[in-house]
Amino acid sequence: MAKALSKRVSLVELFYDLVFVYMVSRATGLIHHLHNGVVSLPTLAIFFLVIIVFINSWMVQMVFTNRYGRSSWTNIIFSFIDMAIVLYMSNVFTATFDRHLATFFIAAGLLSLTLCLQYLITYFQVHKAADKRIARAFSWILGFRTVTLLIGGLFYNAVGITIALAGIIVSWIAPGFTGHHTKHHPIIFSHMLERLTALIIVMFGETIVGIADYFTQETFSIQSLLIFIIVVGLFFTYIVEFDHLINEHREGETGNLLIYLHYFILFGLSLVTVALKFINEPEADQTFAISFLYLGMALFYLGLALANHYNHRHLVVTTPIRICFVLSTLVGYVLSLLFPSFATVTLVAAVVVVLNAGVLVNFLTRRQAAQQ
Repeated sequence: MAKALSKRVSLVELFYDLVFVYMVSRATGLIHHLHNGVVSLPTLAIFFLVIIVFINSWMVQMVFTNRYGRSSWTNIIFSFIDMAIVLYMSNVFTATFDRHLATFFIAAGLLSLTLCLQYLITYFQVHKAADKRIARAFSWILGFRTVTLLIGGLFYNAVGITIALAGIIVSWIAPGFTGHHTKHHPIIFSHMLERLTALIIVMFGETIVGIADYFTQETFSIQSLLIFIIVVGLFFTYIVEFDHLINEHREGETGNLLIYLHYFILFGLSLVTVALKFINEPEADQTFAISFLYLGMALFYLGLALANHYNHRHLVVTTPIRICFVLSTLVGYVLSLLFPSFATVTLVAAVVVVLNAGVLVNFLTRRQAAQQ
């Protein structure tokens, strides 16, 4: 393969990622507010909508940089423009379908337009037929999203909102069907893995901020430590999979599965972040708070399970390990529902997370020993 199999993550890319620290905080803040003890369905819908728009835009930019990015003034200027738009977008949505969402649609449309322009410019710069097909496909996807979002923002009524939502969903799913084009110019797997791992660390940073209230002089207790153990256990499980089990030197990959499985991890972490607050709030419905916590954990573990596709051949997680994860999580959920006190819920969740992390570490240790 003529293409280099490694690529350094640039400082401009890392600087670009910083705006998503604020974005994640603002988006997660949507589901921090309870209504009659639960998070309302419209609020959840807006949360998922906002996250999909932001993260999908980040993913598209990341994939573009992976294939065609270079240290040119054009790419750097586009990155700074996108950062400014993302910062503005982070402050124009609320937890309801009000007029603020129209402004969000317009800003998201402009962000999609800048991404579309990058691919259009690339279309006229590249010479290989495969690269032209890739650039054309993504230009159509991003152009479609630009038009639908601008329609939704400029004509903010039932029809306009429906068109904007359809554009978001279609443009979110469509890149997954471009594999017949992108397989002819595979991504640099190690670069993509590094960028995605950095994004997840940002998400864990938001989780740490979310549990900080448990570590004051007035609130610190044994439950504070158990909650910290839950976060550390999830982080450790992620690191074992993506830093030890996965084969970062894979070749010929489109990266589509790696991208989409991270949505499960991102949504899972967001739910865990807010649920760790809900389980100690008197106004929260405990069944809802517990379900929120374990749904987040389940989504997180599902993302890790899908990542097994990229593991070293001798480190593909076996069925008994998967069954252990499923059973421990289900048992933990049932026990928490039966004994819904704050002390019991934190203890059970900590045990579940530590058990799953320990099982995965033991699997890794035994497989590594067998290879020696």
